[in-house]
Amino acid sequence: MKITDSNVIRFHLQVLYGITVKSSEKRKERLFIGGTKIFGVPLENVPRQYIPEFGLVPCFLVDACSFLLERAGTVGLFRKPGSLPRIKKLRAKLNSGEGGLSAAISYDVATLIKQFCRELPEPLFPAELHEALLRARSLSVAQDRTSALQLLSCLLPARNSSCLHYLFNFLSKVSQRCTENLMTSSNLATVFVPCLLPPPNKAEMSEGRLELRVLVLRTFIDSPQLFGNKPVTLCRPCALIKICLYRMDICCVFIFTLLPRRDSQGCDGQHGISDELRLSEKCSFKERS
Repeated sequence: MKITDSNVIRFHLQVLYGITVKSSEKRKERLFIGGTKIFGVPLENVPRQYIPEFGLVPCFLVDACSFLLERAGTVGLFRKPGSLPRIKKLRAKLNSGEGGLSAAISYDVATLIKQFCRELPEPLFPAELHEALLRARSLSVAQDRTSALQLLSCLLPARNSSCLHYLFNFLSKVSQRCTENLMTSSNLATVFVPCLLPPPNKAEMSEGRLELRVLVLRTFIDSPQLFGNKPVTLCRPCALIKICLYRMDICCVFIFTLLPRRDSQGCDGQHGISDELRLSEKCSFKERS
């Protein structure tokens, strides 16, 4: 198996935090279809533009976030719904490539951003990462929580990562105006859970599980610079020691299984090595390592 960054990240998550990440399912390659449609189409088919700090980001998201940043003090932004008739008309214009946002209402544009995220055929946070994200947020040590979430954010496909990083950076700026708009990072995270980390079933809609989803999003809204960046804690001695010990255990088990097995008289047929001797060799190997 080819060793890739994702393999290394999964290894670190397993060894350091006990988090196993399911391998992403191989999806059929979709034919790229150019066009102006924005809502309800795969992310790779949405018109995108390159933003140096983030990568390729959907043009609609860039335009909508830029529009709302100028109106970030609007009370209840993203919480208060827009006008459904106005949203329907604006959405139709955007999908046909006819309309812009210059004359739009803030609440309508905010609702469209949520609809854009919610209606993607595949969520921006792939479903196979959801459980790992919740486990990471449940870790008892604050630094471990942050580091594990950072590592998980590095496993996202590039197109998802660019979009989410841009969105979290924008939401962070909105939350900084919370004295005006009354939308703290916690409020924004709560609003965006159905769009970014939707619960797959009723069992996942319990208060405790929903709170974990909110906390995952809040972490990245409060600190968007963490998203997609590997944590520096991986280079600290304690992390390296733990990884080395894990590898030593694997080597010891492997060598132990290769030692000759004893026969029915209690000794090995070729070398007369007893179980006790094998065990002592296994332990002394650990000590020498």
